[in-house]
Amino acid sequence: MTVHLPHRAVRTHAVRTHSRRRRTALYAASLLCCSAVLTALPGGASAAPAPAPAPAAVAFADEFDGPAGAAVDGSKWQLETGDNVNNHERQYYTGGNSNAALDGQGNLVITARKENPGNYQCWYGSCEYTSARLNTSGKFAAAYGHVEARVKVPRGQGMWPAFWMLGDDFGNVGWPQSGEIDVMENVGFEPGTVHGTLHGPGYSGADGIGAGYTLPNGAAFADDFHTFAVDWAPDSITWSVDGNVFQRRTPADLGGKEWVFNKPFFLILNLAVGGYWPGDPDGSTAFPAQLVVDYVRVTTND
Repeated sequence: MTVHLPHRAVRTHAVRTHSRRRRTALYAASLLCCSAVLTALPGGASAAPAPAPAPAAVAFADEFDGPAGAAVDGSKWQLETGDNVNNHERQYYTGGNSNAALDGQGNLVITARKENPGNYQCWYGSCEYTSARLNTSGKFAAAYGHVEARVKVPRGQGMWPAFWMLGDDFGNVGWPQSGEIDVMENVGFEPGTVHGTLHGPGYSGADGIGAGYTLPNGAAFADDFHTFAVDWAPDSITWSVDGNVFQRRTPADLGGKEWVFNKPFFLILNLAVGGYWPGDPDGSTAFPAQLVVDYVRVTTND
């Protein structure tokens, strides 16, 4: 899904690439192979009582409490700035609270606007849109645990919100060797579907390993908040939406390729506009568009 390049001095700017046709086929196949994740007991066998789980320890949490218009907590997040040429996204990511601010009601709001007040320059010329992208690199990274965010995605062609993670060694080894765990991605032309994907050496970009989850009865994710999560353990990552497990991956799914997910990762939230996978906004796309985040939490059993 992504190609990553260093960007703006100490910041890192990860870039995503997609082939929409290949990605659709990939996820259709993945859904078929990953629909069953439970193993039945042999006939006549009975399950031993499960040991009591260790109490969960909160490793990271941001409830986004604060006054309306305030910037995000700088001790937890940094904002990336710049455009994204490799993915052909259309937005310029800004710093401060211009496109990422608290709403005073316990939410972070990442806003994509059709504007260019700073005369920002993008790969295609004068930027047409602004938005925001936050990460916890250098502030928080962890290996394993329950990682979740409660989010309401925007609606509209060309919108590309995501909650994801990169290996904390990204600055040293680059992408895709660092590994990438996409907890949730949504593209506007699929209003009722989100995707969860792994990227690593030999299985990146359109060849990432993943699956999609579709809401029942034609519902759209932009209609309400939903909780997107992974349960991550050594050699195992399991995805869920609102507690409904839809995919589990282990090294056995990689066909002998390297599993690069037994190490610390940091968190990323962003709202992209346009790009190879979602396509560009059109006349039906309403701006400003908002990705609203109720909370982000990481718990471990350490």
